[in-house]
Amino acid sequence: MSEIYTVVLLVEQTLSAADAAQVRSLHESLDEEVHYHVILPVEDAAARVESAMGAVGDEPMGGARVPLDPESLETVREESERQSSAALTATLNALRDAGAKAEGEVVDTDPIDALAAAVAAVDGREAIILTRSHVVAEFFHVDWSSRARRKIGVPVLHLLEHENFDEQAGSGEGVTGL
Repeated sequence: MSEIYTVVLLVEQTLSAADAAQVRSLHESLDEEVHYHVILPVEDAAARVESAMGAVGDEPMGGARVPLDPESLETVREESERQSSAALTATLNALRDAGAKAEGEVVDTDPIDALAAAVAAVDGREAIILTRSHVVAEFFHVDWSSRARRKIGVPVLHLLEHENFDEQAGSGEGVTGL
C-alpha cells in the first residue's frame, strides 16, 4: 500500500483551472499518492457591512457610523457563507479536473489557526497558500505565508492566484509588477 502525501491548501478565493493545474504539477513526480485538503475562510460579514457603511457614509474621513443592524449582519453572514461554500466546491472541482484527489472545508476562524489545525489533523506534509498579491502585508511579514511559516512545522509555499510560475518568479517569490 502506498503512503499518502497530504498537502494542505489555504486559498483566498476560487482556484482557476490554471491555478489547480499548477498546484497539481508540483506533485506529479512524487511516488506517494497525493491528496489535497483545501481551507477557504469565510469572508468576515461584519467587516463587509462596516466597509459598505463607510462607503456610503456622509463624511469621507471618520464620519459618524450607523450601528450594525443584527438582521442585516446575519443576512450578509449567510450570503458570505453561501459564497464561500460555492467557492470551495468550484475549487475542489478544479483540482479534481486537474487529476487531484481533493477535499476541503470552509472555516470561520483565523485562517492560520485553521491551517495549523488542518496540517495536524490530516498529517499534512506541506502547506501551500494561494492569495492575491498583498504587498504591504508581505512587506511587514504579517501576511498569511509569513504567519504560517512561524506557526506550523511543515514547508510553506506561497503562490499568487492567477499567475503562472514564470510570472511569479520575475521579481521574487510571488511578487510581480514591482
